[in-house]
Formats: sequence, C-alpha cells, structure tokens
Amino acid sequence: MTPEHLRYTKDHEWAELNEAGDIRVGITSYAVAQLGDVTLVGLPAQGRKLTQGEAFGEVESVKTVSELFSPVEGEVIATNAVIVDSPEKLNLDAYNDGWLITLRPAQPAQLDTLMTAEEYTTYIEGLD
Repeated sequence: MTPEHLRYTKDHEWAELNEAGDIRVGITSYAVAQLGDVTLVGLPAQGRKLTQGEAFGEVESVKTVSELFSPVEGEVIATNAVIVDSPEKLNLDAYNDGWLITLRPAQPAQLDTLMTAEEYTTYIEGLD
C-alpha cells in the first residue's frame, strides 16, 4: 500500500508536509521489504543542513546496508530516537511510527518535484 498523501523519491524515501510547514521523511514499505529485517539505523544530528539528494544516514539489515537520501533541501529539526533505539520497528510501520527525520525545508516547492503515490507505484512495478 502506497499512502496517497505522501510524495516519493526514486531512492524509496517518502516525504510528508505537516501543518507547521515542516517535512517528515522516511523510507517506503517497498524499501523495507527489499532490505529485510532492519538491524541498525544511522541518522544525522539535529541542525544538520542537507541538500536535495544528499545522503544523510543509513539503514542496515541482515541483507545489506542502504544509504538514505534527503528528498528536499532543509535543516534537520528532529530525528526519530525510537527507530534508532529499536530499528526493527521500521519493519512494522514504515509510514507512521517508522519516520526517520523531520526537515525544515529551505525550498518547500521542491516537494512538488517528487513523485505522487500513483507515479511511485508505477515506478516500483517497473522494478520487479
């Protein structure tokens, strides 16, 4: 299931605009399924400034290590300590409790350059 209200990257990150104008970022359930059981999540420090497409952390699983990429330019204003402490929870809920970071976007319009749920679904169907 691909939540309709989110935007997506080809690197399988999702982005969600909240009421405050900040953007919550995570990885998709497709990415989690490809990774297998997640064993470690490395996230950046609060205050770090990211450019769109910049690597900001990594997810390790029993299968592989995968880099995380920022969907938009912005400053990290929050990280999900629960996922860092209990990375296996990412396997249970990639879209809600499994969020990774929250960004204060430098250019909110960059969100519009990301794929819609329909576009992302078509994209991942082409990968299989």
